[in-house]
Amino acid sequence: MKQVYTAALSAFDQIVYATTHLPVHQQQIFKSFWMGGYECSDQLNCYGHRVDLLHETRHLDRITEDYLQLRNFNIHTVREGIRWSAVEPRPYQYDFSTVCRMIHAAKETGIQQIWDICHFGFPDDLTPLHPQFTPRFVSLCKAFIRFYRQEVPEGTVIITPINEVGFISWLGGEVAGTSPYAIKMGWEVKYALTKAYIQGIKAIKDADAAALILVTEPLVSIVPPLDATMEQVDAAILQHEIQYQVMDMLIGRICPELGGQEGLIDIVGFNFYYNNQWIVGTEQFLPWANDEPDERWRSLTSLLIEAQQRYYLPMIIAETSHPEEDRPIWVTTIAKSCQAAIDAGVNLLGICLYPIIDRPDWDDLSNWHRSGLWDGDASRPQSRELYLPYARALLRAQTFINNRSHGCDSAVTSNEIT
Repeated sequence: MKQVYTAALSAFDQIVYATTHLPVHQQQIFKSFWMGGYECSDQLNCYGHRVDLLHETRHLDRITEDYLQLRNFNIHTVREGIRWSAVEPRPYQYDFSTVCRMIHAAKETGIQQIWDICHFGFPDDLTPLHPQFTPRFVSLCKAFIRFYRQEVPEGTVIITPINEVGFISWLGGEVAGTSPYAIKMGWEVKYALTKAYIQGIKAIKDADAAALILVTEPLVSIVPPLDATMEQVDAAILQHEIQYQVMDMLIGRICPELGGQEGLIDIVGFNFYYNNQWIVGTEQFLPWANDEPDERWRSLTSLLIEAQQRYYLPMIIAETSHPEEDRPIWVTTIAKSCQAAIDAGVNLLGICLYPIIDRPDWDDLSNWHRSGLWDGDASRPQSRELYLPYARALLRAQTFINNRSHGCDSAVTSNEIT
């Protein structure tokens, strides 16, 4: 069975690498190809404690300085979040004063902001299973777009209504890691979140025809064990397919009663990390870089082409990073894989390094991941220690990937990072 599976995988990779001249609609959507993401979760962690990572990293205190640091790396586009629990202190009452400060910092520094309405976090009195979740979320979307257009009357706004429904429905619906703290109710949570998602998109587009919707979901590969039975192979195929459920619901391919339809999604964002590939029915991840690579590991290039053939929409890597000393190797690998995807015809418009500054663990705020371009720690959360090996690797990566920055300032050379 191992030989059957790997032979099929090899054949697939040959097909996707040979695929060229896919329909590509070039659009000047982003100010830079390389982007930075600021961890903006405000969720309840596994202990029921509210964790506000924009506060924990002190990004809100030093947002202008954080933005200015990006110039050395030709990064002019960022992902930010409004933090639902912070902007709606009471039902249907909104306070966007902090978001206003963030917008003004972007204006001052020339940064383009992509906005997450809900990035892992709901008000204390709501869960996705609450009957008022959808109307409250739709109202929030309407309030945000009204506020945003008061501050920024012109131009295109890019919005992610709900980040990573596939992941948060597993975390909160299968393993009780966050609200609603359910077990084996992942589908119910996913269905409820997607229902609100669809209505939120429609409210945004009704209010602002220039708004673009960026959907962000994990991009994964799930494989059978070695010497697998046919049942295990089938299970891996099914689990791999499940990763597309949210996007398929949004465009009406499944669960049409939710109101999904073509045209709701403008850009597809995929979040890809070193632990996004695992063996079905286990908690065993595939190694991505070692002396004996696992032949079941799928290239990011092949996964992007698979998604392109499924949706034919512009794409970005919406999140990617690696902790500790492997950061330089990871960003190089990602850049080469993305260039190969572009060469194969994938309409890939950007790569977002997420987090761009380090962040602590949701469930243990003393444990900082050391996965950012700039590091911090619990004793000095305001610190921004540039991790030089990562910085140099990023600058090198920018020299060989097809950078569609549309005339942005050139990045500095690696010799200038000392």
